[in-house]
Amino acid sequence: MTTPPKFITGPSKFLDERLGAANFLKRNLRKIFPDHWSFLLGEIALYSFIILLLTGTFLTFWFKPSMEHVIYDGSYAPLKGVGMSEAYASTLEISFEVRGGLLLRQIHHWAALLFAASLMIHMLRVFFTGAYRKPRELNWLIGIALFTLALFEGLTGYSLPDDLLSGAGLRITQGVLLSIPLVGTYLSFFLFGGEYPGDEVIPRFYALHILLIPGILLALITAHLMLMWVQKHTQMPGRGRTEMNVVGAPLLPSFMAKSGAYLLFTTAALAGLATFAQINPIWLFGPYTPADISAGSQPDWYMGFLEGSLRLMHSWEINLFGTAHAGTLPLSVLIPALAPLGLVITGLVLYPFLERWITGDRREHHIADRPRNNPHRTSIGISAITFYGVLWLLGANDVIAANFHISLNWTTYAGRVLVFAGPALAYLITYRICLGLQRADANTISHGVESGVIKRLPHGEFVEVHAPPAEDIKAHVRGKSPIPMLAAARHDGERIPPKDARGPLGRLRLKMSRTYAGEKIPLETGHDEHGERQPAMLDEHEKTPPD
Repeated sequence: MTTPPKFITGPSKFLDERLGAANFLKRNLRKIFPDHWSFLLGEIALYSFIILLLTGTFLTFWFKPSMEHVIYDGSYAPLKGVGMSEAYASTLEISFEVRGGLLLRQIHHWAALLFAASLMIHMLRVFFTGAYRKPRELNWLIGIALFTLALFEGLTGYSLPDDLLSGAGLRITQGVLLSIPLVGTYLSFFLFGGEYPGDEVIPRFYALHILLIPGILLALITAHLMLMWVQKHTQMPGRGRTEMNVVGAPLLPSFMAKSGAYLLFTTAALAGLATFAQINPIWLFGPYTPADISAGSQPDWYMGFLEGSLRLMHSWEINLFGTAHAGTLPLSVLIPALAPLGLVITGLVLYPFLERWITGDRREHHIADRPRNNPHRTSIGISAITFYGVLWLLGANDVIAANFHISLNWTTYAGRVLVFAGPALAYLITYRICLGLQRADANTISHGVESGVIKRLPHGEFVEVHAPPAEDIKAHVRGKSPIPMLAAARHDGERIPPKDARGPLGRLRLKMSRTYAGEKIPLETGHDEHGERQPAMLDEHEKTPPD
């Protein structure tokens, strides 16, 4: 095909004659996108958000965000004659009486879980590859804001059916608000419109869930994509890839066809889950009453770490002026509710700027790092994942104790130890693994890859001959570059440090730079970690081993 098809040239000519958009479209429709599977993780979040908007719009036609008390008279026989809120009754109506309602409601719930999961995995990909570095710090902050808002969006949507399970989560939310010093009572009364549970929380959560938070999310996603478009995508190191170019496929038709297919795959996966994997069967939980709570209650997975931190925390409290009447500070609620999430979010926000402060690196970066090539960053990330994972797992300590016949107290004690020991151990193990992988890369460059050819040396020794690595592999491995280090840190004790490095903070910065930065395992070592000679690479003309 030498000319574009008519279905492209026709609309293009129409727009150009009226808007002068030919140059704009030509430039942007041929934009190059790198071809690597990990770059599609962010697209899952985008497609999940689109599906959430579509299914959520469908559900709003029948859902009634009211806490008015009604007597159920629907098609679900076990609850006939039971008093409940209108919100819960309308959710039952969607599930049992609206054609396709249960399928769409379950797609909506699964899409919410996938949205949070894909955001988290996408953030981890950006973190481990260093894609947050200049000039993408602003986009990194937007991504953190998206993740935080997704948690609150999930919390508000989770509470809307007003069933017994979501009501338990709502009660925990109210307890967290009350634990905040000075303003906690006012915040609780503002949210619930008076004493808990009141009659206003569902309408207020509904407004937040379908209007305010989705609007902010949509604006941030748009800004995120626009910045990505302007700054261009990062790419993995490889053959022909530099900081000044992008190697991949154009937006039209290659990337659009791939993205369109990926959208259909995501939709099909969510529809399959909604069809065959039941989720949130609210008719089994019953309507919420403040006096009841079901055994084994668990929040959605993305809130599980907060549940775990509440269960692990010791029952500490501070009575101001030595008496409970003067005021009580419930540390057993305040610390686990605010500290883990605050620690993770604050660390994510500050990390790009702390890394730049430690390394002094102010260059632009368009080539992504392989995680093994920055072992300290990778170890920090795995430690954070371990910290989150321990809290998430211990959010089900009662279920673990019941099913494995373990003392509930001992699961709690073990969790209190693991929440500190687990991240430290994960850091040490990850760091050693990264160094081991770097040594493997150095051996690949210096000695080649195993060829399967056994060669007998003149003195009788048998060795396996190594072959040169493929050019693509060699370029991928050689994409490694040393982590930048402060100039003063390179001369440890050899010269007088600059004036700004003589104070306690300056000395700490130099020490951190020497530890964090620099080349840990050079690629051209020529020897293994024990200094032993490795078998030579196969001669290019030697195809078979000697007799």
